[in-house]
Amino acid sequence: MKAMVLCAGLGTRLRPFTERWPKPAMPFLGQPLFRYHLAVLRAAGVQGVGINTHHLPDVMASTARAECARAGLPLHVVHEPVIQGTGGGIRGLRDFLVGDDFIVFNGDILFPVDLRPVVEAHRASGAAATMVLMPMPESEKYAAVEMDAERRVRRIARFGPGGEGLTPWHFTGVHVISPRVFDFMTPEGPEDINRDVYVRMMEAGLTVRGEVVRAYWSDLGMPSRYLSTVRDVLSGQVPLDGLGADSPFAAAPRGQGNAWVHPTARLGSAQVTGPAHFDAGCSLADGVRVGASVSVGAQVRVGAGARLERCAVLEGTEIAPGEELVDVMAWGHHRVPAPLHG
Repeated sequence: MKAMVLCAGLGTRLRPFTERWPKPAMPFLGQPLFRYHLAVLRAAGVQGVGINTHHLPDVMASTARAECARAGLPLHVVHEPVIQGTGGGIRGLRDFLVGDDFIVFNGDILFPVDLRPVVEAHRASGAAATMVLMPMPESEKYAAVEMDAERRVRRIARFGPGGEGLTPWHFTGVHVISPRVFDFMTPEGPEDINRDVYVRMMEAGLTVRGEVVRAYWSDLGMPSRYLSTVRDVLSGQVPLDGLGADSPFAAAPRGQGNAWVHPTARLGSAQVTGPAHFDAGCSLADGVRVGASVSVGAQVRVGAGARLERCAVLEGTEIAPGEELVDVMAWGHHRVPAPLHG
């Protein structure tokens, strides 16, 4: 089985950080977000991965190559000079994907889910595609996927044939798809897999199924959601055991302090000797104070007397002596407000 990770997005809501990294290459607790995707896909039986690139294509491709080499998975890369949307992006990897059912995975989510039951259910059903769904997150306004009692998707974001007795669900950004999907794609040009391609399939009488899962899911597409996901992981709300060696806590167990520091970071005059966890509110060398929901990345330097609370400090950043970072994401000279979400 093969998989595609969608990696061509512009990342406009996560600027300025996406001026340095495409979203799937963004560092998250010391490793690229892409590594978490590969762990989920490899556990599902995937033996080859394809990606599409557009924004910062060299950064995305080099990150994916390094991570796929680490995971022992071959990589296929297709560059989109003009962004093609989710449907056009999948179409661009047709030659790579067409031989069997395949998985498509959004590149900007954290979703440590076991996909093996989903794949098995998809194959057993004979459906042309299976959308991985979950209950709608509270206080969110994502477009709904509406499904009937037989788990057939009948409407997506208000597009589609519809019907009676439909229930709304949240789409996770993960699909299991049959090669039949390519028969319903336009020959060229941007299109959306959900609003365009799946609607054509449903109207032609093909079955698009929904498979509901119960797992942690987060969209890291804006600073507040990124930092809230850091909080959720560090506070133990996200089960990561299934990631094995790809868990950020594989080298050091999750501590009780809800703060994580990369081994190459320096806090005041103290060099961290390994992935470290600190008790909220503790004082370290030279009066550095580290509170809860804090992530400190590689090669970060924190000046004496600085205070960190509910913040993510990305790699290579210098925090000035006495500086206070609260409810922000920091990279270089940027300090972006990121009030915790949810």
